[in-house]
Amino acid sequence: MKSQRWQRRKDARAPEILEAALACFADRGFAATRMDDIAAHAGITKGTIYLYFESKEAVFKALARQEVGARLAAMTGMVDSFDGATADLLRLVLSNLGGIVRTSDAVILPRLLLAEAGNFPELAEFWRREIIDHGLSLFERIIRRGVARGEFRDLPPQHAARLCVAPLLVMALWRTVFSKFDTEPYDYQGLIDCHVETLLRGLAAGGTRS
Repeated sequence: MKSQRWQRRKDARAPEILEAALACFADRGFAATRMDDIAAHAGITKGTIYLYFESKEAVFKALARQEVGARLAAMTGMVDSFDGATADLLRLVLSNLGGIVRTSDAVILPRLLLAEAGNFPELAEFWRREIIDHGLSLFERIIRRGVARGEFRDLPPQHAARLCVAPLLVMALWRTVFSKFDTEPYDYQGLIDCHVETLLRGLAAGGTRS
């Protein structure tokens, strides 16, 4: 029984470390956060962190994979199995990702990267390769699906995919940088709904061009 409790505790360590790291990154930024800070927040020794992660950069990458990469993978699986109209698929994916940006503490990760990419180009390359490229590929697949089925107008998928993502990035920056200056809480769900409906009108086959 003692061995089982120890194993459960050991298995919980990595998520606890990542949770502590996210809080420290949000409070101090990536560059200013030390492994000692993460250890103190998690209530463990710094040496314990190194049993799971070889560096602070490795901690950031694990956070990105857990909080963003895994959710993109889940969305990709949903696209593979979806059998309805492409407009409904796009609405579902954007609503899900928008909900994550609206509520998750991991929303600070892209803001950190934008602020500190110049000093940590390896992390910027990592984010581009494992997060941005996967996200754009997901939306390009949806756009191509809609075009092939005659549901969407024939627009360049690489451009349409970026239009899908752009308001989510604005929302992430607003939450993490500008929201503290709002006189009343901003309606992020309203932004998601407005974005989805405007985008679908623009993508719809048979729509008029100005």
